[in-house]
Amino acid sequence: MSALTFTLRETPQQRVDLSPLTPERLAGKSLAQIAALELVSGNRRLRVAELFQVSGTDPGTLVIRGSCERLDRIGQGMGSGLLLVEGNAGAYLGLDLQGGVIEVRGGAGAYCASRMAGGLIHIHGDVGDFLAAALPGEPHGMRGGTIVVRGSAGDRVADRLRRGQVLIEGNAGRYCASRMIAGTVAVLGRVGEGAGFAMRRGTLLLETPPPLLPTFNESGTFALPFLPLLVGAWRGLPGAFGTLAAPPRVRRYVGDRAVGGLGEILIRA
Repeated sequence: MSALTFTLRETPQQRVDLSPLTPERLAGKSLAQIAALELVSGNRRLRVAELFQVSGTDPGTLVIRGSCERLDRIGQGMGSGLLLVEGNAGAYLGLDLQGGVIEVRGGAGAYCASRMAGGLIHIHGDVGDFLAAALPGEPHGMRGGTIVVRGSAGDRVADRLRRGQVLIEGNAGRYCASRMIAGTVAVLGRVGEGAGFAMRRGTLLLETPPPLLPTFNESGTFALPFLPLLVGAWRGLPGAFGTLAAPPRVRRYVGDRAVGGLGEILIRA
């Protein structure tokens, strides 16, 4: 069977909600039924066939060809299978992801992987603000799974992160790991100001020292036994993290003590 492929006919005039297009929701449907499904675009409803040329037979592998930043909520609630995005993705990519793999051969918009609970998201390009972060008014952001970003990310990465791994090869913006509750964030590039703001627990692993808040206490330089195990668990992941060597020693900072936090920022020594 060939992958079920959605080829974008032209860039839509307004943003489009693609949450109905997941392996679970399309299983058992004919091409005609899929083409007739309705998608929300602003205050309108559009049939899939108005936006995409649909081909293929296997809903376990979905391909969105010619994708653009106006296509939102790609892979929302997906629980299994593979979703390949050829081009850019809009906001809320992988919202509520439970399992499976989403690969984006481009960039993604804001709130990528919010409320994600499992699976893998692999993004070849850059990501907007609030990667793996909590939606406005919600207590938790990402809750499990792994995100690999080959490019850079915007502000507030992992805000209120509850569980999971956020791995960024490029840079991260301001307030990375802000209000973090648990989980792991690793950044190979630079990080902006305010890293770990109001952090409760969890680990922020960095290669380059950021402008640290004064409410993080330095506790020394260590060879931490858990780091080789952590980095070893990344073997086989796409990109640089799949072959990364654990730092032999790291400088450890604990905070954010302004909120009684016991999170840690680890910087390669």
